[in-house]
Amino acid sequence: MDNTVTYKNVHNHFKLNGFHLTKEDLCRIAYSFIKEGEDFEQSVGDFLLDWFDDKPYIDMYTSGTTGNPKSIRIEKDAMVKSAIATGDFFDLQPGNRVLHCLPANYVAGKMMFVRSFILGLDMDFVPPSSHPLEHNDQKYDFAAMVPLQAKNSIDKLSNIKKIIIGGVKIHKSLEQELIKLPVDIYETYGMTETITHIAAKKVGVEAFTTLPHVTVSVNENQCLEIVAKNIGNEKIVTNDIVKLISDNQFIWLGRFDNVINSGGIKIMPEQVEAKLSTLIPRRYFVNGEPDETLGEKVVLYVEGSPMDIDHSVFDVLDKYEKPKEIVFIPKFKETATGKIMREESKNIAV
Repeated sequence: MDNTVTYKNVHNHFKLNGFHLTKEDLCRIAYSFIKEGEDFEQSVGDFLLDWFDDKPYIDMYTSGTTGNPKSIRIEKDAMVKSAIATGDFFDLQPGNRVLHCLPANYVAGKMMFVRSFILGLDMDFVPPSSHPLEHNDQKYDFAAMVPLQAKNSIDKLSNIKKIIIGGVKIHKSLEQELIKLPVDIYETYGMTETITHIAAKKVGVEAFTTLPHVTVSVNENQCLEIVAKNIGNEKIVTNDIVKLISDNQFIWLGRFDNVINSGGIKIMPEQVEAKLSTLIPRRYFVNGEPDETLGEKVVLYVEGSPMDIDHSVFDVLDKYEKPKEIVFIPKFKETATGKIMREESKNIAV
């Protein structure tokens, strides 16, 4: 890809819902979306006008998984370089047909537009919904989804050659279904600060591999540190605990801010949740709560009305990982991207 490509370029192969569009066409559509469009179209209109204005940056909000969403400033040329890196990693070619079914008010939805402008993709943009392939039998080269969308489209995913799934970790039971499909399906790792994903792995594979020009390391807490040279030279320090394989491969283990210290034993909730993944038929999460004896105890929070859970399901857990208490919550609180908000959800227990 030509290094002189800038955010003001629109590839001559780019199509939106079947129509070749220029920068000027897109700006006209943006005004129409803002004035007359539905909510999801208005956010697209806002993005298009922001993208093609004279400012070299865009302000956007983080998802708010571990705190209140915050505004961060992203350079447009860094977004272009991120799009090119994705194109190289997944071998996207001009004219490839792609499905865009994500909301455009978050970085993943914005980046699908940027990839399409820069790489010259033929993009079908549909209203973001939990059933994005309903009434759609088209064939696609590439699509990006969240796990719920993939789960609800399982019988039609074979119409897409390559799929990336992100936003929320893929549940083990869904992963087992996805592995069986004759499709290249990848789980991605990233965040707003890294301009969407910086690493990906095929479903069923344990380790993430970074995209071009991205290297990783860990700090003293074994938390992932990222340098993405195409985006900037600043090191991004995360709260994700990983097992480092090399400077371009890692295994995700859990969040540092979720670690439970129970009687001096450090327990990662995400690892406990993974062991229970096919044994509890509802959404759930594990959290540490204050305990006079242990300092913190392991508590299992389950979504929905109270139900009997056979304690034999906990036989897969180590001694210190077994929940000391089970709490039922009518409905988990979520971020706009579908991630469970642990602390907020705990406060509405039955």
